[in-house]
Amino acid sequence: MKTVFVKPAEVERKWFVINAEGKVLGRVAAKAASIVRGKEKAVYAPHQEVGDFVVVVNAGKIVVTGRKVQQKLYYHHSGYPGGLKSVTFEKLVARHPVAPLEAAIKGMLPKGPLGRKLLKNVKVYAGPEHPHAAQCPEAIDL
Repeated sequence: MKTVFVKPAEVERKWFVINAEGKVLGRVAAKAASIVRGKEKAVYAPHQEVGDFVVVVNAGKIVVTGRKVQQKLYYHHSGYPGGLKSVTFEKLVARHPVAPLEAAIKGMLPKGPLGRKLLKNVKVYAGPEHPHAAQCPEAIDL
């Protein structure tokens, strides 16, 4: 077996748009993470950035199954002792409609410098408008 090394200039990177309206949170996040990672390409290498760009629109209209709207919690820490804060999915969507999808995609990417670099290739928008029309993204149907 050989380790595949692809030169960054040789990688053909495309743009894709995903309409998340009425779709389940985890399914959209898994598809976006897979595309950004490059797992659907023949030249995939886990240690390199060979994936494509993903634009997710209508992230504010994403759905979750079961009673997760009231029960799913998102945590963050203020940095002070006893500063663990939590907010439900319902309140987080009301305040920041794109935050749950961004958190789900971030959790599916590798941790470390490569994951942070890959996360910059995902653009999430709450409404149907996005400023990436010049890149001619092709639509993906889930």
